[in-house]
Amino acid sequence: MSVIEKKLKDRSDSKCELCGNEHDLLVYNIPPYTEENLNHSILACKICVDQIEKNTDLDSNHWRCLNDAMWNENLPVQIVSWRMHARLKNIDMLEMMYLDEESLEWAKATGEADDDEGKIIHKDSNGNILQDGDSVVLIKDLDVKGANFTAKRGAAVHNIKLVWDNAEQIEGRVENQHIVILTQYVKKTK
Repeated sequence: MSVIEKKLKDRSDSKCELCGNEHDLLVYNIPPYTEENLNHSILACKICVDQIEKNTDLDSNHWRCLNDAMWNENLPVQIVSWRMHARLKNIDMLEMMYLDEESLEWAKATGEADDDEGKIIHKDSNGNILQDGDSVVLIKDLDVKGANFTAKRGAAVHNIKLVWDNAEQIEGRVENQHIVILTQYVKKTK
Protein backbone atom coordinates (compact mmCIF):
# COMPACT_ATOMS: atom_id res chain seq x y z
CA MET A 1 0.00 0.00 0.00
CA SER A 2 1.43 3.37 -1.01
CA VAL A 3 1.72 6.28 1.41
CA ILE A 4 -0.90 8.24 -0.58
CA GLU A 5 -3.31 5.28 -0.53
CA LYS A 6 -2.92 5.04 3.26
CA LYS A 7 -3.57 8.79 3.66
CA LEU A 8 -6.61 8.58 1.36
CA LYS A 9 -7.98 5.65 3.37
CA ASP A 10 -7.50 7.65 6.56
CA ARG A 11 -9.17 10.70 4.97
CA SER A 12 -12.15 8.69 3.72
CA ASP A 13 -12.49 6.16 6.55
CA SER A 14 -11.67 3.41 3.99
CA LYS A 15 -14.77 4.18 1.89
CA CYS A 16 -15.27 5.40 -1.65
CA GLU A 17 -15.24 9.19 -1.36
CA LEU A 18 -18.06 9.40 -3.91
CA CYS A 19 -20.57 6.64 -3.10
CA GLY A 20 -19.42 5.25 0.25
CA ASN A 21 -18.76 1.72 -1.05
CA GLU A 22 -16.22 -0.18 1.10
CA HIS A 23 -15.14 -2.75 -1.52
CA ASP A 24 -12.73 -2.73 -4.48
CA LEU A 25 -11.23 0.64 -3.57
CA LEU A 26 -8.68 2.26 -5.88
CA VAL A 27 -6.63 5.43 -5.90
CA TYR A 28 -8.02 7.52 -8.75
CA ASN A 29 -5.80 10.32 -10.07
CA ILE A 30 -7.96 13.14 -11.37
CA PRO A 31 -7.00 14.19 -14.91
CA PRO A 32 -4.99 15.93 -16.11
CA TYR A 33 -2.84 14.77 -13.17
CA THR A 34 -1.32 11.31 -13.53
CA GLU A 35 0.67 10.81 -10.33
CA GLU A 36 -0.76 9.90 -6.93
CA ASN A 37 -0.99 13.00 -4.79
CA LEU A 38 -3.25 13.75 -1.85
CA ASN A 39 -4.35 17.00 -3.55
CA HIS A 40 -5.07 15.40 -6.95
CA SER A 41 -6.39 11.95 -6.06
CA ILE A 42 -9.42 10.36 -4.45
CA LEU A 43 -10.22 6.93 -3.08
CA ALA A 44 -12.98 5.50 -5.27
CA CYS A 45 -14.59 2.11 -5.79
CA LYS A 46 -14.16 0.20 -9.05
CA ILE A 47 -17.81 0.89 -9.99
CA CYS A 48 -17.28 4.66 -9.80
CA VAL A 49 -13.90 4.57 -11.56
CA ASP A 50 -15.21 2.41 -14.44
CA GLN A 51 -18.05 4.86 -15.05
CA ILE A 52 -15.83 7.95 -14.65
CA GLU A 53 -13.41 6.54 -17.22
CA LYS A 54 -16.33 5.48 -19.47
CA ASN A 55 -15.33 1.78 -19.31
CA THR A 56 -18.96 0.88 -18.51
CA ASP A 57 -22.31 2.49 -19.22
CA LEU A 58 -23.26 5.43 -17.04
CA ASP A 59 -25.78 4.40 -14.36
CA SER A 60 -27.53 7.62 -13.35
CA ASN A 61 -29.09 5.92 -10.32
CA HIS A 62 -25.63 5.10 -8.94
CA TRP A 63 -24.65 8.77 -9.13
CA ARG A 64 -27.35 9.96 -6.75
CA CYS A 65 -24.48 9.78 -4.27
CA LEU A 66 -23.14 12.99 -5.80
CA ASN A 67 -25.76 14.98 -3.90
CA ASP A 68 -23.69 14.27 -0.77
CA ALA A 69 -20.23 13.98 -2.33
CA MET A 70 -20.40 17.44 -3.89
CA TRP A 71 -20.30 18.95 -0.38
CA ASN A 72 -17.19 17.00 0.64
CA GLU A 73 -14.53 19.25 2.17
CA ASN A 74 -11.80 17.81 -0.06
CA LEU A 75 -11.36 19.61 -3.38
CA PRO A 76 -10.52 16.49 -5.46
CA VAL A 77 -13.89 14.96 -4.47
CA GLN A 78 -15.64 18.21 -5.40
CA ILE A 79 -13.90 18.23 -8.80
CA VAL A 80 -15.04 14.69 -9.67
CA SER A 81 -18.56 15.49 -8.36
CA TRP A 82 -18.70 18.57 -10.59
CA ARG A 83 -17.54 16.59 -13.63
CA MET A 84 -20.07 13.82 -13.10
CA HIS A 85 -22.91 16.30 -12.52
CA ALA A 86 -21.87 17.96 -15.80
CA ARG A 87 -21.83 14.61 -17.62
CA LEU A 88 -25.26 13.76 -16.21
CA LYS A 89 -26.52 17.24 -17.15
CA ASN A 90 -27.57 17.94 -13.54
CA ILE A 91 -27.64 21.69 -14.15
CA ASP A 92 -29.41 22.50 -10.86
CA MET A 93 -26.68 20.73 -8.88
CA LEU A 94 -23.91 22.43 -10.87
CA GLU A 95 -25.44 25.81 -10.10
CA MET A 96 -25.45 24.98 -6.37
CA MET A 97 -21.76 24.09 -6.32
CA TYR A 98 -19.16 26.78 -5.74
CA LEU A 99 -15.64 26.34 -7.04
CA ASP A 100 -13.13 29.18 -7.18
CA GLU A 101 -11.83 30.13 -10.64
CA GLU A 102 -8.75 27.91 -10.52
CA SER A 103 -10.72 24.90 -9.27
CA LEU A 104 -13.43 25.41 -11.91
CA GLU A 105 -10.74 25.49 -14.59
CA TRP A 106 -9.46 22.13 -13.28
CA ALA A 107 -12.99 20.73 -13.23
CA LYS A 108 -13.55 21.79 -16.85
CA ALA A 109 -10.16 20.43 -18.01
CA THR A 110 -11.67 17.21 -19.37
CA GLY A 111 -14.39 18.99 -21.34
CA GLU A 112 -17.31 17.42 -19.44
CA ALA A 113 -19.29 20.66 -19.52
CA ASP A 114 -18.67 21.44 -23.18
CA ASP A 115 -21.80 21.46 -25.27
CA ASP A 116 -21.54 19.05 -28.14
CA GLU A 117 -22.99 20.85 -31.12
CA GLY A 118 -25.59 18.69 -32.78
CA LYS A 119 -25.71 16.31 -29.82
CA ILE A 120 -29.08 14.60 -29.46
CA ILE A 121 -30.69 15.31 -26.09
CA HIS A 122 -33.80 13.42 -25.04
CA LYS A 123 -36.30 15.39 -22.93
CA ASP A 124 -39.61 14.36 -21.36
CA SER A 125 -42.87 16.31 -21.65
CA ASN A 126 -41.71 18.68 -18.88
CA GLY A 127 -38.30 19.34 -20.43
CA ASN A 128 -36.36 17.08 -18.04
CA ILE A 129 -33.34 15.42 -19.64
CA LEU A 130 -33.68 11.65 -19.99
CA GLN A 131 -30.81 9.18 -19.67
CA ASP A 132 -30.50 5.46 -20.35
CA GLY A 133 -31.82 3.55 -17.33
CA ASP A 134 -34.26 6.24 -16.19
CA SER A 135 -37.86 5.45 -15.24
CA VAL A 136 -40.78 7.29 -16.80
CA VAL A 137 -44.57 7.32 -16.54
CA LEU A 138 -46.93 7.58 -19.51
CA ILE A 139 -49.02 10.76 -19.40
CA LYS A 140 -51.53 9.60 -22.03
CA ASP A 141 -53.14 6.37 -23.23
CA LEU A 142 -51.16 5.18 -26.26
CA ASP A 143 -52.34 2.76 -28.93
CA VAL A 144 -49.38 0.50 -29.64
CA LYS A 145 -48.98 -0.10 -33.38
CA GLY A 146 -48.44 -3.73 -34.30
CA ALA A 147 -49.77 -4.97 -30.97
CA ASN A 148 -53.29 -5.50 -29.69
CA PHE A 149 -53.20 -3.33 -26.60
CA THR A 150 -53.24 0.21 -25.36
CA ALA A 151 -50.48 1.40 -23.06
CA LYS A 152 -52.45 3.07 -20.27
CA ARG A 153 -51.80 6.50 -18.82
CA GLY A 154 -49.84 6.19 -15.56
CA ALA A 155 -48.04 3.02 -16.64
CA ALA A 156 -44.45 3.00 -15.40
CA VAL A 157 -41.66 2.21 -17.84
CA HIS A 158 -38.43 1.29 -16.07
CA ASN A 159 -34.87 1.14 -17.41
CA ILE A 160 -35.56 3.02 -20.64
CA LYS A 161 -33.12 3.07 -23.54
CA LEU A 162 -32.63 6.20 -25.63
CA VAL A 163 -32.97 5.93 -29.40
CA TRP A 164 -29.52 7.26 -30.25
CA ASP A 165 -30.43 8.98 -33.52
CA ASN A 166 -33.85 10.42 -32.60
CA ALA A 167 -34.32 12.81 -29.66
CA GLU A 168 -38.09 12.24 -29.71
CA GLN A 169 -38.02 8.47 -29.12
CA ILE A 170 -37.16 6.12 -26.28
CA GLU A 171 -37.55 2.36 -25.94
CA GLY A 172 -38.99 0.46 -23.01
CA ARG A 173 -41.22 -2.40 -21.87
CA VAL A 174 -44.94 -1.98 -21.29
CA GLU A 175 -47.10 -5.01 -20.49
CA ASN A 176 -44.15 -7.26 -21.33
CA GLN A 177 -43.86 -5.75 -24.82
CA HIS A 178 -40.77 -3.89 -26.03
CA ILE A 179 -42.05 -0.67 -27.62
CA VAL A 180 -40.85 2.68 -28.92
CA ILE A 181 -42.43 5.64 -27.11
CA LEU A 182 -42.45 9.31 -28.08
CA THR A 183 -40.81 11.42 -25.38
CA GLN A 184 -43.64 13.97 -25.51
CA TYR A 185 -45.91 11.37 -23.87
CA VAL A 186 -43.72 10.53 -20.87
CA LYS A 187 -42.78 12.15 -17.58
CA LYS A 188 -39.53 11.30 -15.81
CA THR A 189 -39.91 9.91 -12.30
CA LYS A 190 -37.43 10.63 -9.53
